[in-house]
Amino acid sequence: MLRLAKRVQRPAGLTDSTQCFYSYRGCTRRWMSVRPEERQDVYGSALPRKKVTIQHLHALRAARTPITVLTAYDFPTARACEAHGVDITLVGDSLAQVCLGYDDTTRLTLDEMLHHVRAVARGSRTPLLVADMPFGTYHASPEDAIQNAIRLVRDGGAEAVKLEGGPEIADTVRRLTRIGIPVMAHVGLLPQRHVMSSGFRAQGRTAEGALDVLRSALAMEEAGAFAMVLEAIPHALGAYISRRLARAATIGIGAGAGTDGQVLVWDDMVGTWHGHQAKFVRRFADVKAEADRGVKAYMEAVRERSFPALSESYGMPKAEWERFEELAGELRVGETEILDMSMETR
Repeated sequence: MLRLAKRVQRPAGLTDSTQCFYSYRGCTRRWMSVRPEERQDVYGSALPRKKVTIQHLHALRAARTPITVLTAYDFPTARACEAHGVDITLVGDSLAQVCLGYDDTTRLTLDEMLHHVRAVARGSRTPLLVADMPFGTYHASPEDAIQNAIRLVRDGGAEAVKLEGGPEIADTVRRLTRIGIPVMAHVGLLPQRHVMSSGFRAQGRTAEGALDVLRSALAMEEAGAFAMVLEAIPHALGAYISRRLARAATIGIGAGAGTDGQVLVWDDMVGTWHGHQAKFVRRFADVKAEADRGVKAYMEAVRERSFPALSESYGMPKAEWERFEELAGELRVGETEILDMSMETR
């Protein structure tokens, strides 16, 4: 066969036959961005700590040590909660909005929640792992709630479930705790019932309204809830309920600093959510701004061909490249004999 008249120009960075762009070990290692993560602390060097239990949370409450709670929706956010010593990782149904783009939490299904709980369970081992029960999964009957809660625990890896409501769900909470599924309650503003409350409005701002919130909190503790979220209520009421309860720890979100702990939605906390921002949200980082800068810098580097650099590319021994050029020059469309022959001579 005729060889190509002109040999293709040899790429820059080609090495001789005794060297490789990386070391031999580097050339043969499976370099991939999707390689399994080596099991080490990728966020810091925090010392290993004991598993957070309900007993531990009650001890924190008794010692007046605030309990830290963060939502997590995937493996990376779960790992951050694990590495930095968060006490409770909550897979909140807020993932409906911040992860899945739904208008509100009532659109979330149990299967969607299970998918995210499994991912978080793989990354968050030490914090107590609590999963929200989606709208409609615990309202039909206690039996229905039990079956769905079992799925979250058995199939998802959750260690406790969270339910919104008061006396009307007390029997369900009681039944769940009796079979060994811990329950975190949620009183005050109930996002799953935002239509009934004419929006996401603060609750308990009248004497009668505050009494209703207190009744719900007492009913949830009596039913066996080990903790409860107090959302969007006056700070004085949050502190009062926290003192009034005998055992259940209170986790505030818009309930003032007098509760036993605090929770924030991950995307609110790191500044990646730019939808409606509630009064109680404080942004502790501006990850969105950093991500925006990163995306723009990446696109610019691609378009000006400064990425990837030679140091970010793979090399090839010089002798192998020369042999490739010879074989490629003889190769024609539809002919495979040369490739077969080259494989036999190796």
